[in-house]
Amino acid sequence: MVQLVYNARTMVSASDAALHRASRSGDTQLVRVLLDSGKTFPDCSNVDGITPLMLACRGGHFETACALVNDGADVNARNIAGSSALLCALECGDRDSVVLLLREGASVNFRTKDGGSALLCAAERGLDWAIRMLLDCGADRTATLNDGSDAVFLAAQNGHDSTVRLLLDAGCQIDTPRKDGATALWIAAQCGEGRVVDVLARRGAQDVPRRDGATGLFKAAHKGHQRVIELLIEHALADVNLLSNGESALHAAALFGHIEIVRILLREGADSRLQNKHGETALDLAEQMKYEKIVDLLRRNQQYYT
Repeated sequence: MVQLVYNARTMVSASDAALHRASRSGDTQLVRVLLDSGKTFPDCSNVDGITPLMLACRGGHFETACALVNDGADVNARNIAGSSALLCALECGDRDSVVLLLREGASVNFRTKDGGSALLCAAERGLDWAIRMLLDCGADRTATLNDGSDAVFLAAQNGHDSTVRLLLDAGCQIDTPRKDGATALWIAAQCGEGRVVDVLARRGAQDVPRRDGATGLFKAAHKGHQRVIELLIEHALADVNLLSNGESALHAAALFGHIEIVRILLREGADSRLQNKHGETALDLAEQMKYEKIVDLLRRNQQYYT
């Protein structure tokens, strides 16, 4: 269990509150005046453990952050969620502040209550420059959120194909599953991130079913992501007749009216006679939804087998 250490010097005066406001707005001159007054201190925190430095970094106010650090602000102070100024700077995408904090000794391997880390944050936002810095500073490549999402998963989920490449080149695992069994390829397929699917497939990722049996192909068919379907087929990752969760990709495409995907799947050998766990074929689902063109396609396909 990660122990979170919070800043104990809480706000007690009007000057403390003024320093928070000035740091939040990036009023560097006022921050310096308040700190020089001796009536406040750079690490005064509010009830949530948030310090002036966190506020400055969250707002992208580099000069203000410099003023606070130069006056002794603790770069490793943590709020009640376990976050630090470094995470605030990464969330803002403020490169200058990230460089400042790392130079001043900011920890790169802190963990928030939800398991978040600096590397996970950078991966989620596609901050390749930050990932390089963090890895050079010893960031843990294996860190995951509490739900099991690792850096590659988060980068894939958000469509950052260059970040996925960078992380894989740095030695991160390609197929670490989330707690529900979803992998980076699975989430990229569900989200329609074709470039990420292509990168992962070329690196050897497989379309492993989630624990409920749904594959990336199934989710792409469900969502109507035609390019993802084509890529999975191109990389020989598409089992078009898989029914481990009771339905095939053809069922999903027929149910949600994705006629072009129905055509692609039939061309690749999807069997329109397959029944789901309720005894329904893709044709049955299309008829229920009154998709006449899909019904016609599937009827002609079934006639082919008779």
